[in-house]
Amino acid sequence: MDFSREFVLTANVIEKDYVLGWVLAGISNHPELRKSWVFKGGTCLKKCYFETYRFSEDLDFTVVNSEQQNESFLINAFKEIADWVYEATGIQIPKDTIRFEVYTNPRGKISVQGRISYRGPLQPGGALPRIKLDLTDDEVLVLDPVNREVHHPYSDKPADGIQIQAYCFEELFSEKIRALAERLRPRDLYDVIHLHRHDSTKHRRDIIMSTLKNKCSFKCISVPTIDILENKIERAELETEWENMLGHQVPVLPPFEQFWREIPELFEWLHRGVVKPAPSVMSAMRYAVDTTWRPPAMAQAWHLSTPLEAIRFAAVNRLCVNLTYQGSRRLIEPYSLRRTRDGNLLLYAVKHNTREDRSYRVDRIQGTEITKVPFTPKYVIELTTSGPISAPPTTMRTGGIGSIRPQQIRSNVRIPKISASNYGAKYVFECSYCGKRFTRKTNNSNLSKHKDKHGYPCSGRTGFFVDTKY
Repeated sequence: MDFSREFVLTANVIEKDYVLGWVLAGISNHPELRKSWVFKGGTCLKKCYFETYRFSEDLDFTVVNSEQQNESFLINAFKEIADWVYEATGIQIPKDTIRFEVYTNPRGKISVQGRISYRGPLQPGGALPRIKLDLTDDEVLVLDPVNREVHHPYSDKPADGIQIQAYCFEELFSEKIRALAERLRPRDLYDVIHLHRHDSTKHRRDIIMSTLKNKCSFKCISVPTIDILENKIERAELETEWENMLGHQVPVLPPFEQFWREIPELFEWLHRGVVKPAPSVMSAMRYAVDTTWRPPAMAQAWHLSTPLEAIRFAAVNRLCVNLTYQGSRRLIEPYSLRRTRDGNLLLYAVKHNTREDRSYRVDRIQGTEITKVPFTPKYVIELTTSGPISAPPTTMRTGGIGSIRPQQIRSNVRIPKISASNYGAKYVFECSYCGKRFTRKTNNSNLSKHKDKHGYPCSGRTGFFVDTKY
């Protein structure tokens, strides 16, 4: 609920983000999936690299082992994941809602679309919310995958975090450019512009371009240019679907034109290395600022009366904020969040109408409203300091996807692993205190520390026998 207020989004959107984190934890701890599934797409960008504030609804993976593109295998694997997630968190994934459809994609190759339903902390009535999974094994992996920390800013994050095998930053960027050119969807445009705005891209243009060429060659399409995009028949639909496909994923949807007009700049940089001069950093003004402090790279609940994440969203999306301060309203462009030496947070901004530099004590802000008024940055936007973008040796791969060596991937999570076996007797015990059920491979009624069905810590440590499964 804190995050719902921070982001000015409905609680069910935040709940899905929370559940996605634990589903990723379950996948990364499965003995077979963690070695052969490579996380990609917009959710990977948000959960593993930097905050875009677009809350996604699905999980995309490239599957190394084509034998896993099998309905029976996938259903059994996700039944194991469902048990593991429930034991760890109390999140329920009803096994009768686990669905996987194997089909032939337009390229004549096998792909899989999966759906799982869940009952999270909100405990809604009616139809359960769902998560979609898209799996494919006919993507070319040009660069080696990397192990990434999954951003899970909730109080039940495992002590060692959640790690997953994912596309590296350069491959993720080139894949998004390729996807934008091929299908011209709103989410691809939104993600590509955020990737381009990120400073780290300016140092990897040659790698991103060479990776893009490999991907386009594999798909038998031309390397995209601004002319190709502008002349596609889907261009008109892209604009009309902007609100329908993105409006529910962000607090306020920026105007379509704000993102589309940055596309020429992207291709000028990509094809010719043309980079606009960087704006200057906003001065500290009259305050004694703690120069060692930086805002966190990823979103968090600040537990303040002012929804700082909503302001950070406005900054990263170049949107003005109506700020109520000392009894009056003013339209501002947010640029920087800094902390004074005595611990006060300051919002540095520019008054949109007069272009005056201003600073505001966060604890004295009386109200905020994100607007759809765009702005062109006068200064470097520091409110969204980037996280640690992976910069491993970017080795070009000599083969296709089958050349991944599973032994190169290691999981650092030390939470209990999912059993690889589906066979033999299993014993079901029910906690005598909270009623939660546990499946054990041994006939042992002792229970470890756990959470009840609502996600709260339970003091029960023994259970009574319910059933035996084979």
